[in-house]
Amino acid sequence: MTIIPSFSESLDDPGQGSQGTGTVSKSSRDNKPRRLEVLSDKQSRLDQNLELSLRPQILRDYIGQSRLKSIFEMSIAAAKTRSEALDHVLLYGPPGLGKTTLAHVVAHEMGAKIFMTTGPGLERPRDIIGLVHQLEVGDVLFIDEIHRLSRVAEELLYPAMEDFVIDLTSGKGQATRTMRLPLPKFTLIGATTKAGMVSNALRDRFGFVCRLEFYSDEELGMIVRRTASLLGVQVKEEAVKIIALRGRGTPRIANRLVRLVRDFSQYKGISPVDDALAAEALEAYQVDAIGLDPTDRRLLEILIDTYSGGPVGIDTIAATLGEDSDTLEDVYEPFLIQKGFVQRTPRGRVATPIAYKHLNRPIPSMQLNLELT
Repeated sequence: MTIIPSFSESLDDPGQGSQGTGTVSKSSRDNKPRRLEVLSDKQSRLDQNLELSLRPQILRDYIGQSRLKSIFEMSIAAAKTRSEALDHVLLYGPPGLGKTTLAHVVAHEMGAKIFMTTGPGLERPRDIIGLVHQLEVGDVLFIDEIHRLSRVAEELLYPAMEDFVIDLTSGKGQATRTMRLPLPKFTLIGATTKAGMVSNALRDRFGFVCRLEFYSDEELGMIVRRTASLLGVQVKEEAVKIIALRGRGTPRIANRLVRLVRDFSQYKGISPVDDALAAEALEAYQVDAIGLDPTDRRLLEILIDTYSGGPVGIDTIAATLGEDSDTLEDVYEPFLIQKGFVQRTPRGRVATPIAYKHLNRPIPSMQLNLELT
């Protein structure tokens, strides 16, 4: 399989460290709270290198997303029977759930090459022309952050996706000439964390629109076992459960926690890793029993202690916490809402009884009555 390096800047975000050691990013010197490297869902360079070595190659080895796996198994088998390219696929969902990995698996199952780029990397028409010119029949073109495609690039992709042609224009005024360049039948796989920002015209051209869900603790446990085995780390079953419970339903974070536990185990000179050692290691990196980090807990404390549990607007929370509202909505809130710590209401965010219990705060009578009902 041939992989063309992505142009993504998100693979090594300048605000992130690359060692995965739980240290605060360089922006901490401005005294603003920043997410620990440990629980960030952004991909660091170390994550990228590790995931390449851990990445499954076939659907059978891909853990989780059982509904999507069934769809792809049937569709890939049918496409191979007809000797055709798979229909175009749009993958969306929170970061770190395996969209890129699934694209590689699909390409491998189809016996195809995969070419990778990102939406921001396709700014000019020549960027797309140079990319699609390399494609052969059945190849997979993977575009990450597809919601960030420029309007010009998006319009060039329409005929490429529908009719497998690309329209080229040269000259100006009366000397304008249009050429139609035929393309081999290929599969476009787009990935995004913001499906709502993908235009309807582009989304309607995908044959499959698939949402990736957060992983269950059992599925994360399977990923932890597989990662530990590939890294040569002996981890007892009780320790596997502890790591999985703190993985925030995200394979990228679970794999990162396995690395941290491995380092802690080697530093302590203890093997195999048991539940006590795993808990001690993760507490050292300030990851609590259900996967919340200091910033998560600070957000809940602000909501409960400063604003009496809400409702309070997201912009107000962001100003108090020292973060921008987009970061709160995209990075922090999804897991807190999924776990039932925070509710979104028309009037703002509200802390739930679960959040009060987790922070050992007395539950107000209004919240207690709501819980009982």
